[in-house]
Amino acid sequence: MSDEIDEHLGRRLRRRRRLLGLTQHQLADACGVRFQQIQKYECAANRMSAARVWQLSQVLDVPISYFYEGLGPQRELRAREGGETPGHREVYTRKETRDLIRAYYSLSERPRRRLLDLAKSLNGGDVEA
Repeated sequence: MSDEIDEHLGRRLRRRRRLLGLTQHQLADACGVRFQQIQKYECAANRMSAARVWQLSQVLDVPISYFYEGLGPQRELRAREGGETPGHREVYTRKETRDLIRAYYSLSERPRRRLLDLAKSLNGGDVEA
């Protein structure tokens, strides 16, 4: 089970790093480690300490809970209810999605809110905040 958790944390780390357009070198510099350490975290060769998860959450601008989303009983429940499918997960790995997220976060707060409201209205208000 712990290997599964380490792999999950590594995938979440890689996903967020890529969404922000950071290289392993850039993330390593921000954390004060060598890029090989980031590689090892991402492939679950090394475990992340609680302090490292906290530091990464600060550097990557996400709550600590981001790394644990999708683990445990909630994951199984979402999968059974159809909220998590292979196609659903794939959308987050597409270049188009990463480009959209980078463009979104390059905007200041007010235009970001307006863009989010627009996207929700185009989808009939069916998008989670």
